[in-house]
Amino acid sequence: MRGPHNILRLIRTGATLERTGAMGLIMDAFEAPPLLRGTMRFLAWPFQWLGYKGDPASPPAPRALTALGPAYIKFGQILSTRPDLVGEELATQLRILQDKLPPFPVDVAKRSVAQELGQPVEALFDEFSAPVAAASIAQVHKARLRSDGSDVAVKILRPGIERAFRRDIDAFYFAARMIETLAPGARRLRPTDVIAHFEGVVTGELDLRLEASSASEFAANTGGDTGFKLPSVQWHLSSRRVMTMGWADGVPLGDNAALDAAGHDRADLGERVLQLFLSHALRDGYFHADMHQGNLKVAANGDIIAYDFGIMGHIDEYTRRVYAEILYGFIKRDYRRVAEVHFEAGYVPADRDVDAFARALRAVGEPIFGMDASKISMGSLLSYLFEVTERFGMETRTELILLQRTMVVVEGVARSLNPQINIWQVARPVVEDYIKQTIGPRAALRDLGRLAAVLSRYGPRLPGLVEAAIIRQSAPPQPAQRPVWPARLAWAGLGVLAGMGGMLFLMFAA
Repeated sequence: MRGPHNILRLIRTGATLERTGAMGLIMDAFEAPPLLRGTMRFLAWPFQWLGYKGDPASPPAPRALTALGPAYIKFGQILSTRPDLVGEELATQLRILQDKLPPFPVDVAKRSVAQELGQPVEALFDEFSAPVAAASIAQVHKARLRSDGSDVAVKILRPGIERAFRRDIDAFYFAARMIETLAPGARRLRPTDVIAHFEGVVTGELDLRLEASSASEFAANTGGDTGFKLPSVQWHLSSRRVMTMGWADGVPLGDNAALDAAGHDRADLGERVLQLFLSHALRDGYFHADMHQGNLKVAANGDIIAYDFGIMGHIDEYTRRVYAEILYGFIKRDYRRVAEVHFEAGYVPADRDVDAFARALRAVGEPIFGMDASKISMGSLLSYLFEVTERFGMETRTELILLQRTMVVVEGVARSLNPQINIWQVARPVVEDYIKQTIGPRAALRDLGRLAAVLSRYGPRLPGLVEAAIIRQSAPPQPAQRPVWPARLAWAGLGVLAGMGGMLFLMFAA
């Protein structure tokens, strides 16, 4: 029975925030109303003794989240990219969580490498440094290969990280179920599904073989992207708990002073980060889903280098088109079309008023245009969007959670480089290009060609499928009658082929 354990865990969360001084800082950052502020402080104060003390040398917020565990650290990493939401002071504190966490000892790392790769570190590397970066799940060492003398990055999972993560996720599940039970109005947000999605994503980070595979696929997709590169995977030196990649030399994207000193154009970098993300998400349907400053560098020639591929996002082609049409509608200020796309995709129940939804979307979108981007209150905008979705019965789309979260992170990175950036103006050329490529007569013909190629594989079997379906339909029904999907597939295939032939005839006749 995990209930009592999780209740204690959640109480300890509030107690830790209060004990470390992070509670008041977080309440201030989110401008919590006095009633909520007083209630939280009143409930947490008596249990301070249950809270973790954390590292007194760290600022309050990272001190609390680091003490609470890896899942809380991940949450803090997301907030560190949004100074417009949490304020510059708290965002600066939370940035420590990206790659400056307390490391585990080098001798422990060397033992892990030897166990995983089957050889001692000295047999594989001429040099093996102290940790150069320590994050929530793993830490990185710089090493030099004995075989060819090239520099590499060796990523090693933290000892016991799987058990620590499981403990946090159990508490999150418990909280989600309590919310669904005590606040029925919140069920439309599907908090349990959200936690399950989050669990699946981060569980992938706990197997570095999957991360190596993701890096390889991402490199294949983005090989032609100008101004963007990735370190190569050293497969023979990678396993479940250890991954070795080429070393990435460059200036951290979060160090504005160093970027300025190196002569890099921060405004251009901000635009490029945002456009690269959108291009990967829309063009490839496969994107780096953890693009915070700690995972990005700028090479001497200005190329953006991405690394840490533990969290990657994937969206199917249909969802990409829906997402692009929604973005494009906002960019064009065509709120009616944005509303229609929501209804067509099933995001809003069909019995709701499309015109009323379009007017609500206009109230969301209009403040964005004609205004200095630095003056837009993203907190107010998100608050109003929540009210709109609740009013029109929208449910949380779990397949879009990672895309939406990454968009928030990337926007925060872009704004940290250039506070005046206008995300809509920067996004417009990428979205317009995708729309031209995927929506229109040429795209329709390409889709029909793909469909014909699939149906052609069933061509030799279609007559037999049709005959068998007719025989089954004419026979008396049996208690254990088999499904008739082959017949439906056959008739659907014939219908599609006939429709395609008609379309081609009309095109050539014209």
